[in-house]
Amino acid sequence: MVLVAGAGGAGRIWEHHQVPALTAAGNRVITFDHGAGVSSAGELAGEVRRLLTGLGLPPCPLVGHSLGAWAVQELLLTDPHLASGAVLAATRGRPDAVGDALARAEEAYAGAGCRLPPEYEAFVRLVQNLSPRTLADEDAVAEWLDLFEIAALGGAAAGHRPSPPAPWRPAAYARIRTPVLVVGFADDVLAPAHLGREVAAMVPGARYTELADTGHLGFLERPDAFNAVLLDFLATLPALPTTDPGASHAH
Repeated sequence: MVLVAGAGGAGRIWEHHQVPALTAAGNRVITFDHGAGVSSAGELAGEVRRLLTGLGLPPCPLVGHSLGAWAVQELLLTDPHLASGAVLAATRGRPDAVGDALARAEEAYAGAGCRLPPEYEAFVRLVQNLSPRTLADEDAVAEWLDLFEIAALGGAAAGHRPSPPAPWRPAAYARIRTPVLVVGFADDVLAPAHLGREVAAMVPGARYTELADTGHLGFLERPDAFNAVLLDFLATLPALPTTDPGASHAH
């Protein structure tokens, strides 16, 4: 299966929690870096298409988060033969007022040619990406702040980056026939859970699961809960040809 990261594009974001759980269950996992330069779902869908066809993979499960999930949705419309199933975490099918406001704000900030101090950027990413439950845990806050500050110092914050708004195409999504699981994160302010629920309602036969006490990075915030619903869904898909379990990373 292929795991598609969101904005920022570092495949390693999956490697601490998801890759071990998936490989332990007998899956072969591919992660890849698509880079911060990819800013639209269409561009990223093209990169995923090239990866799948370049490796000559059979139809396999695709797992996407945020921008990665939007890209997988696009691929299900244009190249459904490449996917045996899809898990869409923190996804959406249309723009919303909060997301539009944030995209405008970050575009204006980027256009101003200035940069926040890493400590301040870390705080912004903290409150944007995590749930109130995590923010109430002082030890967890300290650990997350360290991670976000390291990302900020490296110029690649692990949170949201502006991207064009998702198109509103319910009729198109109604034509998807690939098995789909949409995972919403209950406290997500960047991709509110109700927008993911809308996507699940548009896709025939799609399942929807919402995880409590999770923000936009819910797959890292509550990895055991996320991995459990992921593995349950994968067990419903047709078996792929047998391969040696393991993980690989493509650039």
